[in-house]
Amino acid sequence: MSIEWTPDLSVGVKHIDDQHKIWFQKANELFEAGRQQRAKEYVNTMIDFLDEYTKQHFRDEEAYMEKIGYPEIDAQKKAHASFIKDLAKLKEDFNKSGGNILVIINANKIVIDWLSNHIRKMDKKIGEYVRSLDQ
Repeated sequence: MSIEWTPDLSVGVKHIDDQHKIWFQKANELFEAGRQQRAKEYVNTMIDFLDEYTKQHFRDEEAYMEKIGYPEIDAQKKAHASFIKDLAKLKEDFNKSGGNILVIINANKIVIDWLSNHIRKMDKKIGEYVRSLDQ
């Protein structure tokens, strides 16, 4: 199952959308590595990159929300912290399993669901809020 950013996931804030696109691309590369049964070290490198990129994206997104006075920032921060924990658990499970690629493949659906739902249900509201400020 591949994970792709599609226009219906646009938040309407260019720098957030651009980061989401990269996130989807890198998540897809991780899942492809799992499907192709790449070496454990390679998969670990991909998980590390995704983890760091996710943290950076969340910091950027939260700083932007603070700058615009976004009223639902606390809910966003909670959701972000929860997802960072999920990524840490994914890495831990992968390493505990001895690098079993099935861990990555099984995580695919969870990550796709979380990411798509978070963007559709929470991040899109940021764009709506920004547009309301312009009126």
